[in-house]
Amino acid sequence: MNITTISSRDFNQGVSAAKRAANDGPVFITDRGRPAHVLLSFEDYQRLTKQRRNIADALAMPGIADIEFDPPPATIDTRPADFS
Repeated sequence: MNITTISSRDFNQGVSAAKRAANDGPVFITDRGRPAHVLLSFEDYQRLTKQRRNIADALAMPGIADIEFDPPPATIDTRPADFS
């Protein structure tokens, strides 16, 4: 798998070339030198979206550490057991 990196300007001027490159692997499109978008073939997209089927796989995905997640603490109310 080849990874291609092109600027937004080059992408706008050569969409066909970017689509051809996406057949060989992901194409990173940069904006001011920083990755902004990724172009994938449809087959690669399907493969990526179908492999994340459970929570353990989703939590192990790259970039998960960059996601902020602060859920509120769970409140569990208790009540006495009725043994009658």
